[in-house]
Amino acid sequence: MSVVVTSVVTGPNVMPGLAVAYGMSKEAAFEAVEAERDHLVETALELWENPELGLAEYESAALLQDALTEAGFEVETGVAGIETAFVARYGEGDPTIGLLGEFDALPDLSQRVATEREPVEAGAPGHGCGHNLFGVGSLGAAMGVKRAVERGDVSGTVVYFGTPAEETLVGKPFMIRAGAFDDVDAVLSWHPGWYTGASVGSCLAMNSLQFAFEGEASHAGSAPEAGRSALDAVQLMNVGVEFTREHVPDEARIHYAVENAGAAPNVVDPEASVWYYVRAPDRETVEEMTDWIRDVARGAALMTRTDVDVDFRAGTYEVLANHTLADVIDENMQTLGGFEVSEDDEAFARELKETLGDVSDQIGTLPEGYRSTARRRGLLTEPVPPFDEDVIGTYSTDSGNVSQVVPVGRCRAATWPVGTPAHSWQAVAASGSVGVNAAVFVAKALAGSAYDLMADPDLVAAAREEFETATADRDYQDTVPEDSDPYETADH
Repeated sequence: MSVVVTSVVTGPNVMPGLAVAYGMSKEAAFEAVEAERDHLVETALELWENPELGLAEYESAALLQDALTEAGFEVETGVAGIETAFVARYGEGDPTIGLLGEFDALPDLSQRVATEREPVEAGAPGHGCGHNLFGVGSLGAAMGVKRAVERGDVSGTVVYFGTPAEETLVGKPFMIRAGAFDDVDAVLSWHPGWYTGASVGSCLAMNSLQFAFEGEASHAGSAPEAGRSALDAVQLMNVGVEFTREHVPDEARIHYAVENAGAAPNVVDPEASVWYYVRAPDRETVEEMTDWIRDVARGAALMTRTDVDVDFRAGTYEVLANHTLADVIDENMQTLGGFEVSEDDEAFARELKETLGDVSDQIGTLPEGYRSTARRRGLLTEPVPPFDEDVIGTYSTDSGNVSQVVPVGRCRAATWPVGTPAHSWQAVAASGSVGVNAAVFVAKALAGSAYDLMADPDLVAAAREEFETATADRDYQDTVPEDSDPYETADH
C-alpha cells in the first residue's frame, strides 16, 4: 500500500483560533515540525527498511546523527563506549530539556507492509516495537523546539539522546553511568502504541541473567556413570523455578530460554546454559526473586554434581512516573486535538486490526468514553487523558533507569491499529506505513511540551520537586555489572 500522510495541524478536537490558543511563538515550533514532515517520514521509512539489532544500529544512528548535524546540533558520538550511542545538543544555559530516541529492531520479525504474515526476508530483523518511529518522532520534537530557541522565543538547551539497544537493556544504563544525564533538568519520551495519550503508569523492573552449567562428558550408553550432565542441571533448575511461581507477587514474571542444550543424545552433556528474565514491580522484589533463583541454580548443580556460573547481564528499574510532566504533555496533545489519517491508511489499519482477532480486553482498559470509538476505528487518533494511574505494565524498559536519575515525562501515540501488541508482525507492518502519522503528531506534542518547560521555570521546578520527593528514600544503583563492557554485557 502507499503511505499517505496528512497535516496534523487540524483534528477532531482542535479549538477555534488555533494560533491564538498556541501563542504565535509556540506555533512556530509546531510549524517547524510540519515543515520537516516529508523529511521525518522519509527518515522513519528508511530506518524501517534497514532494521538493525541493538549495538549494531550503525546506519540507523548515522542517519539520525546526520539529520541533527544538518539541523545545527552539536553531536557527540561513541557515548559510554558504545559506537551507536550519541548525544546531540543545541542552545545553552538552563533549563536543559532532553528527548529520548531509540532505533533498534527485533530479531526474526521481518515483515512487509501487508495484512498477512509475509517476511521481507525470513529470519531477518524487523521494527516490531516501532523504534524507527520512536527515534524520528523525538527527532522532529528536537527540531521543533530548536527552532523556538533559535528565534529567541525561549532559552535553554535541548538535548537529543540517541539510546541504542533498548531491547537488550544495555544502552541507557551505560549512558547513565557515563554521566550523560547529569546536567539534564527533565526528559520527555514516548513510545509507539495503539492509543494516543500521556502516561502516569509504571512497568516491571527486570534482571537478565545466564546460568551456565559445567559437568563431565561421557558415553551416555556405555559409561553414563562417568558423566555429569549439565543439561540435567538446566532441566532441574527450570523445574525448580516453576515451583517458585506460586510464591512471588501476582505481577511478577519469569521467562527463560535454553541457549545451549548439548549436541548429541549419546553424549552426557558437559555444558548447558539457560538465559532468564526476572521481572517484578520494583527493584527490591526483583533482587529478592533473583536471589531465590540463584539458590535454585545452586541446588540443581548440587543434585547433578555439576558446577554453575552465573552471568548477570543487565537490569532495569521500574518507570517512575512524573505527573507534572505528564500533564504538560497531555495539555499539548489535547490542544493539538489528535491527528488525521487518509482513508487509505484507516482502511489498511482496519484490515490489520481484523487479523488480531478479539481485542475487547485491550479496548476495555480505555476510559469508557473512548471504547466505542476504539471498536469502530482502525486507528485511535484522538488523545486520551492519562488513565493509567497505579497501573503496572508487564513490560520492562531501560527508560526506567533514566526515570530514577532525572524527571521523565512519557506518552504514547497510535502508530498501530487498536489492540495491536508490540513485537508482533502487525506492529512491524504498521510501523512501516500508517505509523508515520502518529510520529509527526507526537513530534509536535513533545516540541510543545519542551517549549512550555523552557518558557516556565516553575514547571521545571515542580517536576524536579515531585521527582526529589519520590526518590528521597532511594539511591540509584547500577544495573549493569561493575567495570563491564556494553558489548560483553549484550553478547548472547
